[in-house]
Amino acid sequence: MSMISVILPAWNEATRIGATIARTRAHLATWAERFEIVVVDDGSSDGTAEAAEAARAAAPELRVLRLFSNRGKGEALRQGFAASRGERVVFLDADMDLPPEQLGALAAFMEREDADVVIGSKWHPRSQVDYPWHRRLVSLVYFTLTRILFGLPVRDTQTGIKLFRREALARAMPRLLVKAYASDLELLVVVHHFGGRIVEAPVVIERTGKYPRIAASAMFRAGWDTLAVFYRLHVLGYYDEAPVA
Repeated sequence: MSMISVILPAWNEATRIGATIARTRAHLATWAERFEIVVVDDGSSDGTAEAAEAARAAAPELRVLRLFSNRGKGEALRQGFAASRGERVVFLDADMDLPPEQLGALAAFMEREDADVVIGSKWHPRSQVDYPWHRRLVSLVYFTLTRILFGLPVRDTQTGIKLFRREALARAMPRLLVKAYASDLELLVVVHHFGGRIVEAPVVIERTGKYPRIAASAMFRAGWDTLAVFYRLHVLGYYDEAPVA
């Protein structure tokens, strides 16, 4: 069986990262013959890296990377991917809103659909999501925008659980520039641009608190970054010409 790498980008998750690692490891051990967990501490100020290191005694497959300044989720995922070794690579948010027990189903879905990327989608009809109306509206508007601009065959680019074949990531990652709000979109756009097959799978979200409202500044930045991706793809042809290490 292929080795599975699970990359957990984490920012100020000291109170939860230990439980996330334990749940992720326990699930992987039920079906993956070979796996690793890579925690990337994105410049946390609350002892996230130390809390993750403390989990290594019970999780020998764990490695912890530390970025000494907050550089954004996109950069954390790039660093985690560069350090990973698996033929299948998972990006999973560290806050446990997305239970790691879904990973086996995503892996089976990838093989069944012969996909290069499987993304958990809040808009899949079998998803179990309690999502407030204001976030549904923002998600719908963003989906409409990205479908018009890029023709992506998915309805949800932002949910924080994604499974990739390594070769698809290896081709896309060196070309990416966005480090924050639209980093997920840019990655999927580049994978799709080079012919990668992307499919959506149902997702379960277990959020215990209320969803915060999305700040207007964050929406503006995401929109700006999205238009920048469009410009690089369709006007500059940057992704075709960008050097790959």
